[in-house]
Amino acid sequence: MDERLDSLFQREHVVLASIRQRAAAFGIDELLLSIIMIAILWDSISNANTLEEMIAVTNSFLLEYMAIKIIYHTFFTMQYGASIGKIIMKIRIIELSTLSNPSFLSAFNRSVFRVVSEILFYLGFIWAMLDPYRRSWHDRTGKTLVINA
Repeated sequence: MDERLDSLFQREHVVLASIRQRAAAFGIDELLLSIIMIAILWDSISNANTLEEMIAVTNSFLLEYMAIKIIYHTFFTMQYGASIGKIIMKIRIIELSTLSNPSFLSAFNRSVFRVVSEILFYLGFIWAMLDPYRRSWHDRTGKTLVINA
């Protein structure tokens, strides 16, 4: 256990967000981003005649989708300390050094490693379930915590 984090929790009355809250926020964000991606690709998807063609269309925009996710999470994390899903679930992200919204670099780092974790079979998210402070890989690299708002 990390004594520095334990003293922070006691001193600042910080309560970690539950895994259930974080999972729900993740689901909300993924649904929102998927709807945005479908709206962007609607013309191409509606012109596809088979399921294979639809899959080919979505796969051809994979890098763009990852870029949209990074921009979305960086902006909302830096600006509001939470994505839309986290706002709905009443949780937020704080940078450990300032106890406020993460800086641009921290938010960007967190967003990039979030996508890396997704690419690697969500191992970083599984890591959060095993970590006593519920920190995923992107929390560790961005030096952030997800707490109750």
